[in-house]
Amino acid sequence: MADKDNEIELIGDFVVEHGDMNIEEHEKTFEAFIRFVTWAVVSILIVLIFLALVGA
Repeated sequence: MADKDNEIELIGDFVVEHGDMNIEEHEKTFEAFIRFVTWAVVSILIVLIFLALVGA
């Protein structure tokens, strides 16, 4: 539950203050996720095109 006076939030056993999170780490994780999804989609498309060409 958030305390509006000093913006402290209790999440499980952790106390998090507003602006205390490492945004750089979040951005790196998001970029890695987007890169993974992009390669996965490209790989699936290549497999589907190959299957269409060989008549499977």
